[in-house]
Amino acid sequence: MMKYLRYVVLLVIAIVLIAVALANRQVVTLRLLPDDLAALLGLHRSVDLPLFAVIFGGNAVGILVGFVWEWLREHKYRATAAAKTREVSRLERAAERSGTATPKDEVLALLDAPGKAG
Repeated sequence: MMKYLRYVVLLVIAIVLIAVALANRQVVTLRLLPDDLAALLGLHRSVDLPLFAVIFGGNAVGILVGFVWEWLREHKYRATAAAKTREVSRLERAAERSGTATPKDEVLALLDAPGKAG
């Protein structure tokens, strides 16, 4: 049931995006700099695109910037998690070497005991 609901939602989104694209087919000119500044610097770069491409491209760039921003913001949490994982691994290895590692369950302790399986 959820699979079909997902397909319905994706179909509705696709229809809305196609409608926006068809309603905004006019060609617009995007310039790198305003005319006066472009004349001063000698950079007259421009491109002609349909308006829907500008809208969808702006949304895609915004989503990409948001993902990168969030990934950078969460760096400290990932670093802490990696440090804790290394510490747990180190402590587990030390416990195995010293022989102090004991199972938490008595039944598991009996099963893991060498030569006592029956």
